[in-house]
Amino acid sequence: MTGVNDTVNDAPINEGDHDDPRRPLQRAVRQGGVALLAVTVVSLVAWGWARDLPGIWGVLIGAAIGGGFVLLTALSVLLTSGTSAATTGAVVLGGWLLKLGVLVVVLFVLRGMDFYDTWAFFVTVVVALVIVLACEAYAVITTRVTYLSEKG
Repeated sequence: MTGVNDTVNDAPINEGDHDDPRRPLQRAVRQGGVALLAVTVVSLVAWGWARDLPGIWGVLIGAAIGGGFVLLTALSVLLTSGTSAATTGAVVLGGWLLKLGVLVVVLFVLRGMDFYDTWAFFVTVVVALVIVLACEAYAVITTRVTYLSEKG
């Protein structure tokens, strides 16, 4: 039997540090938010320098759509982590449908407008999606969580 003070591979086991199953999602949302902020700042500097105000507008709209889409999914899973799998699934699916509807409306409204740079918008959406998703995945994969506990 192992206890709290036993060691495995010369590393002390402290079960209290890794017992919250929400930790990976919390880290994913936090690191995804930091990554989105970094992508937004870098894109604002680059596209603002290259395309002035239209580039800045393209970046702001693109970051909100690209990064927001991924972050809101992780956040909805985190907020429903204490509920049943069916509830979490329904919230995630409903959230995706809502975000898809908002995306269609936003793209429809932006279609005829020229106040933003379309390349800045497109590149920022793609980069934000990829970077935020990669950071969230890395955060989840590298979080230490107890998945087997000996009670009794």
